[in-house]
Order: sequence, then C-alpha cells, then structure tokens
Amino acid sequence: MIRIYNDLEALSQAAAELFMLQSRVASLVCGRFSVALSGGETPRRMFELLATPSFSEHIHWDSVHIFWSDERFVPEDDPRSNSFMARQSLLNHVPIPSENIHSIHYGDSPAQAASRYEDELREFFSRQNPDFHLILLGLGSNGHIASLVPHTPVLKIKDRWVAEVYVKELDMYRITFTAPFINQASQVVFLVSGSDKAEVLEEVLEGPYHPNELPAQLIRHNGIHPLWLVDKAASHKLTLRDEPR
Repeated sequence: MIRIYNDLEALSQAAAELFMLQSRVASLVCGRFSVALSGGETPRRMFELLATPSFSEHIHWDSVHIFWSDERFVPEDDPRSNSFMARQSLLNHVPIPSENIHSIHYGDSPAQAASRYEDELREFFSRQNPDFHLILLGLGSNGHIASLVPHTPVLKIKDRWVAEVYVKELDMYRITFTAPFINQASQVVFLVSGSDKAEVLEEVLEGPYHPNELPAQLIRHNGIHPLWLVDKAASHKLTLRDEPR
C-alpha cells in the first residue's frame, strides 16, 4: 500500500500518528510495544514530533521498547550513529526507561556486535519467530534498506536475525537486520521523501524484480507488501498513485 503526502512535514505527521496509535494498541493488548527505528534524515522530523507533548503525552513510554534495524559500527556517542540521532531528536526528551532502549553496541568486532544484538533480540522475544509490532525503514538512493546494500553477501543470509556487512563505498562496517528477520514483523513501514528518491522508488515498486540490485524488493513481511509513506516529490514517477494528503 502506498500513501502519498504533500511534503515531508505531512508525511512525518502521519508517521508519528501511526507510531502513537500502534504503541497504544500494543501496550493495551500485549503489555509492551516493540519497534525498530531507522537511521537517515527522513525519520528525524517524525522523531521530533513524537517528542512534542501532543504526541509524547499519549504514549505509554514505560511499555515502549526501542531497537534499531541497522547501525554503523561506531560508538554510540559518534554523530554518525543512528542511535545518537534518535537520542538527540527523541529519546532524550521523553520518559522512556533506559533499559527499554536496546542499542547496537560498539564492540571488539562487527561480527561480535551482530552476534550480541541477535542474542539480545532472542532473549527479548524468547521464542523462535519474533513479532516486532513495527519496523520503520528508509530507502537509499541505491535501493538499500537498513544496511542491506546491493550486491553484498548479507542479502543471501537466511538463518540469522542480525549480521555484519562491510560497505565498500563508505569504507565502513555496519550491523543490520537480515531480510528474513524484517519480514517476520507485524508491520513494516517505509518512509521516503525527496525528488532524489523518485527514480529508485519507481524501480523498486514498478520495475522488474532484481533484489540483488534493489534490496528493498526483498521486504514482503509475512508475504504482504509493506506500507509506503512517501511525499509528492518522491512519488512523482509512479504510475499508480493516489491524491496527496
């Protein structure tokens, strides 16, 4: 499903409302809300909105558990860290217990960091098939999502929840959820903004299936297409589109 919004502000407002609603329902039904955040610039405004009283006062933060779908292999206080950005724009401004923030920790090696995060996830879910209530993802201009980068070995992994990947273009290791793990979530939502994403969005949604080149095509949670929240600038090349909201 694709929902189109006039601009990033409207998209971010919709994403914040979705987060708030999902969190309230999950807290009441399950006693906790598990969500995986994404990095990049697009979700920043959503995070800022969630930190405002109109949203934050309606979220049961003591039952919210925050994870990350991927992370750069850098210390948490490094400005390049996805965790750092989320803390600066959201988590430092809401009453979420520190033990409910599950960061990917910088360690001795990327492989160890990935293994430890998978262990933490397995302990948290305590069952074979995890069920994130919500996973938020962005879309890179090269078709990557989380740190599932085109033409990397991590795209072939089927038996792990978390893996390390070396991104040659950035000369950096990253830690990422694998595609099969993402696909087990109850809901996966993409946030896509800007005219620079229009071409790749069209290729992912309307082009031929080439997941090794466009890893975003791997995401079919429970066999269902994810929800795409996109702004008008990012959607202008799409054939099938609704009226901007």
